[in-house]
Amino acid sequence: MLDTLSFAQKQRLAYIDFCLLFKGAIYRQDLIKRFEVGLSASSKDFSLYKTLAPKNLHYHTVEKRYVQTEQFQPVFEHDAQRTLVKLANDISDGFDGIGDVDYPVESPSNLNVPNIFIVARLVQAILLNKAVSVIYTSLSSGSGARELVPHSIVDNGLRWHVRAFDRKSQSFRDFVLTRVSKVTLKEAGEEHEQADADEAWQRLIPLQLVPHPKNVKHATAIEMDYGMENSQLLIKVRAAMAGYLLRRWNVDCTERGVLEGAEYQLWLQNRFTLNKVDNLAIAPGYLN
Repeated sequence: MLDTLSFAQKQRLAYIDFCLLFKGAIYRQDLIKRFEVGLSASSKDFSLYKTLAPKNLHYHTVEKRYVQTEQFQPVFEHDAQRTLVKLANDISDGFDGIGDVDYPVESPSNLNVPNIFIVARLVQAILLNKAVSVIYTSLSSGSGARELVPHSIVDNGLRWHVRAFDRKSQSFRDFVLTRVSKVTLKEAGEEHEQADADEAWQRLIPLQLVPHPKNVKHATAIEMDYGMENSQLLIKVRAAMAGYLLRRWNVDCTERGVLEGAEYQLWLQNRFTLNKVDNLAIAPGYLN
C-alpha cells in the first residue's frame, strides 16, 4: 500500500510513525501544524496509518491524542545515526524513513550505532520526565540493572551517551547508549534527579584556545580553521562536556604546551579553568 501513496502523504505517515516511536504520542494538531494540512486531511492520514498498523496506536479520548501501544512496531525504518543528529538539532520529521535527498556530504563514520528502540525509549523518558530501569554493561562491573533519570542525549564526538542521574551511585553520570540493552519506563524523577540539579551540566566554563606554540609553524592557518580573533578562540562549554571537547579537538592541556605531534594544533591557554571539572582523564596532557 505504501508504494501507491504520494511522497507527501508518506512524509506525513512517517512523521506520525516518528512521533509515536520517540515521543510515545501525537496530537492531530501536531500533524496539522507541521504540514499545514486541514483537519479532514489529517484525519485521513491517521485513519490510513491505523489501517497500515492497527496495533501501533490508540486514541486517548481524555487527552485527545494518539498514544503508542505496547505492541508498537514502526512502519518505517528510522536510521539511528541520522535520527540522533536530527534529534540533536530539533528536526523531528521522520523523513529518513522514506528516503531523504542524497546530499553530497559525508562525515566520518562513528564506531558504534545505538539501537533505535533504546534511543526512542530514553527520549520518551526525558520528554515525560520519567525514571527508567535499564540493563547496563560497564567496563568495570559488567552487566547489571540500574535505575536512571535521564535528561539529555549527547554526541561526544566518538559515540552517543545519555546524561542521567544514577540512583546506584547517587550522582550524575554519562552512560554509553550502545551498552544499554533494555529500558523500562518507571515513575517520575525526583527534583534532585533533574537536569537543574546537575551542577556539572549547568555550569559553563570558558576555554581559551590558541595555536599550539611548538607544533604549528604557520599559526594563521589554525586561526582561519577555527575562526579565531586576536589569535585566540574563546568558547564556553558545559563542565560535563569539557573533557570530550578537548579530546575531540586534540587540545594540548599541559601547563606549557609541551605535547609533541602534528595532531596537537591547539593549546589550552587558561588551563586553570579546568579546576573542579570531572572526566578530564581523556583531556590530552591534563594531570591534576
